[in-house]
Amino acid sequence: MAKPNTSELVILKYLWSAGRRTAREIHESVGPEQGWQLSTTRTVINRMEAKGWVKRDGESADAAAFYVTVLDRVETLGAMVRQLARQVLDLKGPLPAAMFADSPHLSDSELDELDAIINAAEDAEKPGKGD
Repeated sequence: MAKPNTSELVILKYLWSAGRRTAREIHESVGPEQGWQLSTTRTVINRMEAKGWVKRDGESADAAAFYVTVLDRVETLGAMVRQLARQVLDLKGPLPAAMFADSPHLSDSELDELDAIINAAEDAEKPGKGD
């Protein structure tokens, strides 16, 4: 599963909400807050493209490439939540996705999907499951 770093996650979150954008549009939306130059934004996008997390999706009239995310938002966030809970916080048992209800990044249906993703992985790890 993809494990985006902080810079990559900034771009993913923007693309998940904004959709298809050029590198310049991405930079203008997230770069200044991160303290990035345009070249930094392009470097992060290129690294993400090499990992297969974003892809080029056509070109604009001025030949600028558009980028879209390839990673599923709920699956990616679910894996990150699960890793934090299990490997960092050492939590056991079901994880309540409802704790993310105030997130602007997830709809109610996506919260239900997140809950299933987080806790389905837990079920798969129990002894006797899938044997």
